[in-house]
Amino acid sequence: MKYSVITFGCRVNQADSLAIEGSLRARGAVSASPDDADVVVVNTCSVTAAADQGARQTIRRIARSNPDVQIIVTGCYATRRPDDLRDLPNVAHLVANPQKDDLLGVLDAQPLSTSLRFAEGDGPCGAPLEPGVAGRTAFTLRVQTGCEERCSYCIIPQTRGHSTSRPLADITLQIEEVVAAGYKEIVITGVHLGSYGRDLPVTASLAALVQRLAAWQADVLFRISSLEPMDCTEEIVELVTGSPRLAPHFHLPLQHGDDEVLRRMNRPYTSAEYRRLIDRIHSDMPHASIGSDVIVGFPGERMADFDRTASLLRDLPLTHLHVFPYSDRPGTAASTMPDKVDGATIRERGQRLRAIGHDMATRFRRSQAGTTRRALTVDDGLSAVTDNYLKVRLPQPHPRNQWIQARID
Repeated sequence: MKYSVITFGCRVNQADSLAIEGSLRARGAVSASPDDADVVVVNTCSVTAAADQGARQTIRRIARSNPDVQIIVTGCYATRRPDDLRDLPNVAHLVANPQKDDLLGVLDAQPLSTSLRFAEGDGPCGAPLEPGVAGRTAFTLRVQTGCEERCSYCIIPQTRGHSTSRPLADITLQIEEVVAAGYKEIVITGVHLGSYGRDLPVTASLAALVQRLAAWQADVLFRISSLEPMDCTEEIVELVTGSPRLAPHFHLPLQHGDDEVLRRMNRPYTSAEYRRLIDRIHSDMPHASIGSDVIVGFPGERMADFDRTASLLRDLPLTHLHVFPYSDRPGTAASTMPDKVDGATIRERGQRLRAIGHDMATRFRRSQAGTTRRALTVDDGLSAVTDNYLKVRLPQPHPRNQWIQARID
């Protein structure tokens, strides 16, 4: 059987898709393009209306180009609004997030068709793919899923459920397997990564996990995925500062620079606390990459509120920025709030913040000129990603998935 996996959204979805691909290959399936596959798995996101629309458009496009394909839809959109997807062309199964880890088991119980049933096999489901398969050089490892926070704009707690952490022993074993498979960089991710361990019967925490990674003996780089500002403690900053096993790279969503808007977003920090955290990281690691997310057009956002966000972003030593237009998610508190911002204003404000983000990235790249950074070769061997998250072009090809010392011009 030929398969294809298409992934929308966050790194947690990317990690889920890696596990699905490993399971498919262990059962004898062979990777193919969506136009040539017997089965396509679409792993959806639902963080915005645009994400929902993108999934629907992709499903229709696959069905047009491959009329005999059977499509399995999973992920947050399939969990939140299955009726939106059920009657789309060629959709054979919907698998909600709680069943995603056992997607093949679900399909064994309800087969696609006699001709497309998965082969029986004793291979380990979810075995790590070797580097380069499916176009991936770094391995994305999910250590936690679900979220107990209730940001007023976010639907994800309803699609991912309660926070659930993997035991540290299980994570350690999988890292050993991933390193043995040849991976040199591992991205640690979760829906609410900072809550790691709070639900485990044995005392555990994100700091304990990061300590384990910092002391890892094999020559592997761990990159910590997105962390909420309140979860990025002094201990974690110190661990990243002091260990060559941890990439000098943080992603810390701000979401807004006005304290009243943050309060209505139900974000448990202030702009001043966020500034202190970023300044602390930059002071300890001037070379570190520090990214952020912001939302424009949150209900009730006045021009003065937006200007405070823009002013704060100009002052912060951030290195890149993701800008999201506010999108009503039915079922969230924000969707019922008054004073919605019109679409034209949201687009104009988004353009202004993206321009600030462009300036951030340019400033950071220029600050790295003349430095030499450890980097992992990716793609065609003519590019590499540095430990501090710069993607650079190489003057001559190198084997993929190799450590090099890259001097930044």
